[in-house]
Amino acid sequence: MKDRATVLCVRDNRVLLVARLRSRWALPGGRIRREETPYEAALRELEEETTLTATQLGYLFQFSGFNTLHHVFFADVGYHSTAQPSNEIARCKWFAPVKIGTLSTSVPTREIVELFLRQVAVVEHDASRQMSEQVGGVTP
Repeated sequence: MKDRATVLCVRDNRVLLVARLRSRWALPGGRIRREETPYEAALRELEEETTLTATQLGYLFQFSGFNTLHHVFFADVGYHSTAQPSNEIARCKWFAPVKIGTLSTSVPTREIVELFLRQVAVVEHDASRQMSEQVGGVTP
């Protein structure tokens, strides 16, 4: 099984996807070189493919594709920085999550985005519940 660093960038509730010439949309990322960690590969691939530099990079989860193990990271990038296709990448574009299901993408790309969005929904729900409990527990 191949190891791949895969990067999720989200800005204004949109997910960054990249595509090679005449190819499907995918999350930025690529193979992990022998001498590097998944973290280092994620930083390198994001910059090589989009010219974006992550200001913060956090590990999210592993995802097993057909013959690839994705080490999935979440990247914060400068709000005013612009994704520019670079290296083998011909296109970079930010998509609303609901639109991703209608695009020509790989199965792992769609499933990684869906898994991420489910995790975010759970965290938001838990935070909302905790706030309600705190507010409800306060007596005037």
